[in-house]
Amino acid sequence: MKKPVKALNHVGIAVKSIDAQRPFYEEHLGAEFECYEEVATQKVKVGFFKVGDVRLELLEPTDPSSPIAKFLETRGEGLHHLAFTVDDIEERIADLKESGLRMIDETPRLGAHHMKIAFAHPKSTHGVLTELCEPAE
Repeated sequence: MKKPVKALNHVGIAVKSIDAQRPFYEEHLGAEFECYEEVATQKVKVGFFKVGDVRLELLEPTDPSSPIAKFLETRGEGLHHLAFTVDDIEERIADLKESGLRMIDETPRLGAHHMKIAFAHPKSTHGVLTELCEPAE
């Protein structure tokens, strides 16, 4: 095994409406709402909630052609992905590919909070969509 991941960065949850679910996370779980961010390249609006050292990212589609809209059509609302913090995302992608894992992103792209991100295909990760995140400096 190469260098281990540093931490669980966030849990991505696909939702039809962040505003409709916000009371559950704030009032029933005590999560701290941080902010909204739109990631235009992914056609998604993200609502960030802090729970201890981990973020929850509620993902709401902004366009019917977005990956989240397609996910909602086929699977409904719920867990979308787990994201892990890594150092040197390019090296991690190369390591995963070399070990035989299938990557959705063979090069990093820009995600929320200006992080470099890349997804490993769930067919290679036992059914769990897995995101690698390298936080901005």
